[in-house]
Amino acid sequence: MIAATRLLLLGALLGLLAGCASWGDDDTREPELHLDKVETVKARLLQQEFVLHLRVDNPNDSRLFIRNLSYSVWLDDLLLAQDEVSLWRSVGGHARRTFKITARTNLWQHLKPLAKLLKSGQPLHYRLRGELETGLIIHQDLHLSRSGEIIPGDLIPE
Repeated sequence: MIAATRLLLLGALLGLLAGCASWGDDDTREPELHLDKVETVKARLLQQEFVLHLRVDNPNDSRLFIRNLSYSVWLDDLLLAQDEVSLWRSVGGHARRTFKITARTNLWQHLKPLAKLLKSGQPLHYRLRGELETGLIIHQDLHLSRSGEIIPGDLIPE
């Protein structure tokens, strides 16, 4: 009788472990992060303020919780802005949400190198790099890297 009970308990335990193993086999996809727009708010001599419109697409069934965003903005080799923002927002399952992040910089300290870059007439390369920290209990980091060119002649009015 005791041997039968032990065998039954062992069978139940192995059945539960098989069920737990199937939990890890989920088909979650990584959410996507996009830079939609950069908006100029203030452009003063000692401080410039921009609003970055970041869009998060969640392709999964479950809600995505977003905690922090760390980012940096580069123009050629000049670091223009770097910051870490606490967001504490969420994006529903199979949904998309846009966040507005304020970026402040001081171009005055880069005035000479910027003037030299603008006078060269060559296209300026910009980069936006960011890391989005997600999850409440299980953490996941999403990486953002966008780059492109700005033509100096387009910035200077005639």
